[in-house]
Amino acid sequence: MAKEEKGFVIKDKRIFSQEPGGAEQQGEQRPSEQVSREKKEPEEEAKAQLPEVTFSTFILSLSSSALLHLGEIPDPGTGAQKEDLPLAKQTINILGMLDEKTKGNLTSDEKNFLSNILYDLRMRYIAKKK
Repeated sequence: MAKEEKGFVIKDKRIFSQEPGGAEQQGEQRPSEQVSREKKEPEEEAKAQLPEVTFSTFILSLSSSALLHLGEIPDPGTGAQKEDLPLAKQTINILGMLDEKTKGNLTSDEKNFLSNILYDLRMRYIAKKK
């Protein structure tokens, strides 16, 4: 006895115009094309607003996160200032790890920038911890 293998069914749910020539000749867009264009516009707009990703902007992003968790700056989403010292410590430790792992690979400006931010964040953390 041979087992029958079950197959699968593919249903085409695309919408096509009933007129000769279809929607494309009349300048109309299919719903899937409209959605893809709508999705691209906000993505392109967001790319234009974001700063270039460099080592310095990455460090600034992490330091902003640490300041947020230290309660030094308000949450951009809610406007509330909330202290979360364990998360602040973790972010500061991540910056410290980056400092250790990038030794000898940074420019003097990048090294000074990272060192100054780390020092400032560590002092703020110690002040909050007291």
